[in-house]
Amino acid sequence: MLPKAFDTTALIQQGKKVFQQERDSLALAETKVSESFARAVQLILACEGKVVITGLGKSGLVGSKIASTLSSTGTPSFFLHASEALHGDFGMVDPKDCLLAIAFGGETREVLAVVKFAKEMGIPVIGITGNVTSSLAQQADCILDGAVPHDADAFGAIPTASTTVAIAWGDALAVTVMHTRGFTKSHFAKLHPGGQLGLTLTYVKDFMRPVEEFHLLEAETTFAQVLQGVSSPNFGIVAIVNTQNHLIGAVSDGDLRRALLQHQEKAFGRTASQIMNITPKQIGPATSVLEAINRMEQSKITSLFVTEPSGTGTHVIGIVRLHDLLAAKVL
Repeated sequence: MLPKAFDTTALIQQGKKVFQQERDSLALAETKVSESFARAVQLILACEGKVVITGLGKSGLVGSKIASTLSSTGTPSFFLHASEALHGDFGMVDPKDCLLAIAFGGETREVLAVVKFAKEMGIPVIGITGNVTSSLAQQADCILDGAVPHDADAFGAIPTASTTVAIAWGDALAVTVMHTRGFTKSHFAKLHPGGQLGLTLTYVKDFMRPVEEFHLLEAETTFAQVLQGVSSPNFGIVAIVNTQNHLIGAVSDGDLRRALLQHQEKAFGRTASQIMNITPKQIGPATSVLEAINRMEQSKITSLFVTEPSGTGTHVIGIVRLHDLLAAKVL
């Protein structure tokens, strides 16, 4: 518990004040989205190499975040620490690159040195600064105005609202470039195979084993043939289909064990229809991998038949297995 000396109401009001000040700064920045922004987007779109982001201190942290956002949305990018650049990391920069330099005051010596190096190589420079008359603004090919009415701290000196605005400029660049390039969910999924976001945008069809790799057996298949079918591809399960090739059941290694326990030696006289599970778990090819994993976890199984509607039933086109998802490092 907080000591009684703390005024809860005052703490809440102070927190809300910070949100208000940063909201005001973002509103001001929005009014400055103009031709200069469009020019910055065009420079990134025309870039044949990577977008190099540079900055120092809090601006550097902002730059690192922007580089990550650009890369994850289809624009190759990396962060170049302004100080490290002066000690050999200039070698990471290629003449085909584009530079995004961030310095709130626009006079950071190391950042300006990186800008100078870029200009000498003929690399276009985009600047984010709160001072549009600064050295950075004068040297850049286009400037995104990051000025704020007041940073959110009591002294107006700690990067708060200003870093929020700089991040917003980076987000605006990344998202606008992404939309202009036609970057889709499918592209995004390929760059985000891990984590819940990637799983949501990755589909079963991308990881399923095609039907040609496992057995489809008929209802009258003998126990011995079912046993061979379950074991030979090492999938641990076979699909049972009717004459229209519609899925009507499944036999897993667990079903085989249960049949042996229940019927003992008489199990070998049973057919697939007599030991199969008549409600096999199935999923559509366009369903997300995340949904497939959730269904397997809920049913305590390790595979799902991938099916498509076919007349009055469903047609088996593949199988998605937890083992394959693990092997692909999806999980």
